[in-house]
Amino acid sequence: MSKATVSNKAIIGNNTKIWDYAHICDGVVIGENCIIGQRVYIDSKVRIGSNCKIQNNSSIYRGTVIEDSVFIGPHVICTNDKVPRAVTLEDKLKSTTDWVLGKIVIKKGASLGAGTIVLPNVTIGSYAMIGAGSVVTKNIPDYMLAYGNPAKIIGKVNKEGRSI
Repeated sequence: MSKATVSNKAIIGNNTKIWDYAHICDGVVIGENCIIGQRVYIDSKVRIGSNCKIQNNSSIYRGTVIEDSVFIGPHVICTNDKVPRAVTLEDKLKSTTDWVLGKIVIKKGASLGAGTIVLPNVTIGSYAMIGAGSVVTKNIPDYMLAYGNPAKIIGKVNKEGRSI
């Protein structure tokens, strides 16, 4: 018996495994052959391709698109609000209509190391490699190695993720 919470309005592809205490919200689409680790939170309307691996305790918020064959390390956070506030100017609790949704796109084959934070309005290119603990504030092109806070391009990697 699974202890995950999966919305009946989510679409989960064949052979995708969802571990205990994960939370998959309404409108999420996850492709085939994925692994969603323990305590992963996937917000509504997130799109995840096939053959992806999302490690334990990651949070993927609305506005994120993850293409095929992407690796998301443990404790990764994909954010969606550049100006977060709990309340409006009238001191009322904000709703989803009170903020501007930022978008994140993680292209095919990219890898995000443990503890990476991705800010909104960023694209991480195909087969790019983001080092552990990085804060990604700008687009990272295909096949680039980037790390740090803020993440800076340090070099290139091949399709296997090895420096070239």
